[in-house]
Amino acid sequence: MKYTKSTMLKLVNEERELHDELKRIKSEMGLEKNLALKALYHSTVADGGRYQERYQELDR
Repeated sequence: MKYTKSTMLKLVNEERELHDELKRIKSEMGLEKNLALKALYHSTVADGGRYQERYQELDR
């Protein structure tokens, strides 16, 4: 599975929990949005993460 910024943004906009987590990552780690989005992808989507199936649906 490959990271796609546009797909990840769609997922974050649809899932309130991910939206809040993105804000938390940006704030706590001082990351810009693009890097925080990648971090969120690797922690919640990639390699069998909780949102992997939903991400794959959006990516089609």
